[in-house]
Amino acid sequence: MQMRGGTSKGLYFKASDLPEDIETRDRVLLAVMGSPDERQIDGIGGAHPLTSKVAIVSLSSSDDTDIDYLFLQVMVDKGIVSDAQNCGNVLAGVGPYAIESGIVTATGATTDVRICMLNTGAKATARVQTPAGKVEYEGEARIDGVPGTSAAIPIEFLDIAGSSCGALLPTGQVKDSIQGTDVTCIDNGMPVVLLRASNFGLTGTESPEILEANLDLKTRIEAIRLEAGKRMNLGDVSGKTVPKMSLISNAQNGGSLNTRTFIPHRVHEAIGVLGSVSVATACMLPGSVAQSFAGELSTESNNQLNIEHPTGSFSVEVDVAHGTEGEFIVNRAALLRTARLLMRGEVYIPAKVFDSAD
Repeated sequence: MQMRGGTSKGLYFKASDLPEDIETRDRVLLAVMGSPDERQIDGIGGAHPLTSKVAIVSLSSSDDTDIDYLFLQVMVDKGIVSDAQNCGNVLAGVGPYAIESGIVTATGATTDVRICMLNTGAKATARVQTPAGKVEYEGEARIDGVPGTSAAIPIEFLDIAGSSCGALLPTGQVKDSIQGTDVTCIDNGMPVVLLRASNFGLTGTESPEILEANLDLKTRIEAIRLEAGKRMNLGDVSGKTVPKMSLISNAQNGGSLNTRTFIPHRVHEAIGVLGSVSVATACMLPGSVAQSFAGELSTESNNQLNIEHPTGSFSVEVDVAHGTEGEFIVNRAALLRTARLLMRGEVYIPAKVFDSAD
């Protein structure tokens, strides 16, 4: 099935419908999307990282979750399939897909689908509207970056801090200096490096197109990203899609702060779900590069933060506390997404793809 999940679009497969061998599976997915080719003209990819995504879903092997979800990013212009990160937007479609495909049975007017995100082992619960035992996609919920309204899919995350890097603050510091630039490296579901836009001579309100055309800027940000990756326990990230690089500035429309996010080489038209959770969490960290933009927030209760991005804003609820030894603890994070089933059917793959010698 092809689904829109949040502000992304991707293909959703049952694990049993794809080859078990990972190399063969990846060749199949590259052929499906039409990669490597910047137009993806010989496949059904959308010629952009946000529309070249895959979810692989199966019945969970764990008693405390219903389904396992593996996210794969299929590179557009490279023959690479990466499992280095989660994707919270595609996650929004996983619950509906599990019900549509018969892996999960609807339980009432709403159905809670407990999801294990295999990329990191983190867990989430998505509440899907299922009146009459079927997924309802129409509703009044609106998210920036998607036209119109749809049925709300609230998603709650638990225990996602450090899911990729091993710690909420993988460098051990709230603030680091990398190549002379102050940054905050954080992982609350997505490894993110936050940088002040002003440090690059930017206002932070530039369009994604303008930022992508600035080759000097991209070179400098990539150099910082490569060094940050090592410090964040991610190793050599030159061929990885993490960490994301988020340029932050003053909010423009009453939000907590404004963002422009490299993902990592294109600039997001909005902001990723888990990326926004990491940014929101950084806003609550005393001494982070983000805190001064967000102002004083309570660190002993729920806080709702509106993370602005190029096409609107993203509302994130974060519940944090301080431990007995002063440590910063994230109890939970929650947000709202929408999804829509776009099509279901068969995709055809050239026979030579299955020949490992080719």
